[in-house]
Amino acid sequence: MNGTFEAKAEGLLRKTVACAAMCCAFVWIGAAQTQEPAPAPLPAASQGGRLDALAMNLMPMPASVQMGNQRLPLTQNFAVALEGYKEARLDRAVERFLSELSRQTGMPVARRAADSSKAVLIVHTAHASKEIQDLDEDESYTLQISNLGAKINAANPLGALHGLQTFLQLVEAAPGGFSVPNLYIEDRPRFAWRGLMIDSCRHFIPLEAIKRNLDGMEAVKLNVFHWHLSENQGFRVESKTFPKLQELGSDGMYYTQAEVREAIAYARDRGIRVIPEFDMPGHSTAWFVGYPELASGPGPFAIERRWGVFDPAMDPAREETYKFLDKFLGEMAKLFPDHYFHIGGDEVNGKQWDANPKIQAFMRERGLKNNEELQRYFNQQVVKILEKNHKTMVGWDEILAPGLPKDSVIQSWRGSKSMAEAARQGYRSLLSNGYYLDYMWPASQHYAVDPMTEETASLTAEEKARILGGEACLWAEFISPENMDSRIWPRTAAIAERFWSPAELSEVDSLYRRMDAESARLEFLGLTHKSSYVRMLGRMAGTDNIASLRVLADVVEPVKIYQRAKTARAANIVQTSADPLNRMIDTVPPESEAARLFTKEVDALVSGNFKDKALEAEIRAQLMVWRANDAALAPSLAKSFLLMELAPISRDLASLGAAGIEALDYIDKGQHPSDAWKTQQMAVIEQANLYKADLLLPMSPAIQKLVESAAGVAPGK
Repeated sequence: MNGTFEAKAEGLLRKTVACAAMCCAFVWIGAAQTQEPAPAPLPAASQGGRLDALAMNLMPMPASVQMGNQRLPLTQNFAVALEGYKEARLDRAVERFLSELSRQTGMPVARRAADSSKAVLIVHTAHASKEIQDLDEDESYTLQISNLGAKINAANPLGALHGLQTFLQLVEAAPGGFSVPNLYIEDRPRFAWRGLMIDSCRHFIPLEAIKRNLDGMEAVKLNVFHWHLSENQGFRVESKTFPKLQELGSDGMYYTQAEVREAIAYARDRGIRVIPEFDMPGHSTAWFVGYPELASGPGPFAIERRWGVFDPAMDPAREETYKFLDKFLGEMAKLFPDHYFHIGGDEVNGKQWDANPKIQAFMRERGLKNNEELQRYFNQQVVKILEKNHKTMVGWDEILAPGLPKDSVIQSWRGSKSMAEAARQGYRSLLSNGYYLDYMWPASQHYAVDPMTEETASLTAEEKARILGGEACLWAEFISPENMDSRIWPRTAAIAERFWSPAELSEVDSLYRRMDAESARLEFLGLTHKSSYVRMLGRMAGTDNIASLRVLADVVEPVKIYQRAKTARAANIVQTSADPLNRMIDTVPPESEAARLFTKEVDALVSGNFKDKALEAEIRAQLMVWRANDAALAPSLAKSFLLMELAPISRDLASLGAAGIEALDYIDKGQHPSDAWKTQQMAVIEQANLYKADLLLPMSPAIQKLVESAAGVAPGK
């Protein structure tokens, strides 16, 4: 599951159709689809102009939005009523909605109206959803808001849940108070499978942290929580049938079955399915600590503390292996009600199989020519067990092989090519390549990845229908409950939009503006991606006075993909699950907002031929802060062992600030610097480009543009 991916950005396609009545704009995003008739035109406003849907804080962007010119005020008299089909889940959703609205506005809003005539917002639901949520359910909804009231219409509770989240995203502090705009939304997801995978094995993630991330998933309309529950580093679910799995394979850190049921109920309330993953036959060392007879090698076995792909694998040649799995999977099938069950199936290196004479003899007897065919045999036995328990198999790319039942689902970590291959062979598939959150990519890079591009773009219509969607994946080698939210949010909101919204939506500036607004809302929900950052910096500094430390922290980023592990190996450092995750790389977000905005400003200044003096003044002010910060931070660096490693990168930031200021000075004076000056500054930039303390200075290319401009060289040449 460690494949790489080069994302290719799509161009923007937005279609705006003028509405014939009352100066409304009907903004369509995506291809035309058959729609129910639109409601009567929204009333015209006496003041104000036409609103642009993309300028609103909606994420994911709905399929279509018709904008009006007035607003619906939100006061403490706001009340919600349910119409049509009703159930306890909808009651809880409304209570949750009102609580969230109160947090967003600071107003005590907690009114349920028994009479629809007294409600400001009416939620009408036509019928129940399935008892066990499934892929084919209707998640669409409509939302109409006038200056007199609002209504959500949905076929079932899933659509109603989505409509409530959209309403919350529309709440703004307008000049006249809190309000929402007049509009009409028709919305539906592009893909049925919109997931987030969280690895609870390499580092254990407490239930509380799982729950708050389920809240985040609901907010951005993700609907599948893929829970990675067994691995070399830990077995994380209580088994009453085989208790030594968790007793010996988890260091005491596992979810009881009661906690699992609690998480599943919590997720269902939010329209989210829970799919467990128990990795087999590889990535399974923790299984063997309590039950070594399952393994292909002699052992002894211990919970793995290191990272990587290891030799231990289940023995596919022993009938006892399948008897064990029959009982275990039967137990887990009862615990996890979803129709889908993930078996992993990835990265089996086959070394234990090659070294086991009994397995080799078994392969000869069965006519199995290689380890791939042996794994195919193993998967076929597991499929039979799952089918007996009314489950459908999901697995990573490696499970794709002849003889696999056609209803199986292939999750691609290798990329579009393997995904397309699965679809051509008649299998449904999911994309995760390009959505690995632990790669520390910027949101824009994830956003540019689409399940229907590259290889999958050439599929037939029938084959494209087998592309179910995708999942963002959080692998937990360097994840703790403290920093996990910052690794998931807000970037996962961008991925969620790719899964929900029309493919044509790809404008990056709009993405970041809307994602920033959603990030603030997620903190109101209880996510900690912002608050933990400040607390962790304070711990590193040993004080609440972190002003100079934050100047540096705000402009650095973690190294990308698996460079952190490569650097450790090069230094003969063995990284383990016991390592503290308290360094700057563990603290800062994957993407520096300050560096991104600075780069954008420099690009605008250079492209405008340095004529915008106000913009230049802003850039100069920022450069002066960076130039002076090393001197301000130096005393703190010497006082804390957690900060000492930052001294070189702090000096680099100061040097970049100085280089940028000197470049602007030359440009302002119309003077041409010497070649020696340019050589010196390029050396400064080259030094700053070298990562230090596993951190990057992503604004370095922008400084280079200033230097090259001062030297009379076209930037980038």
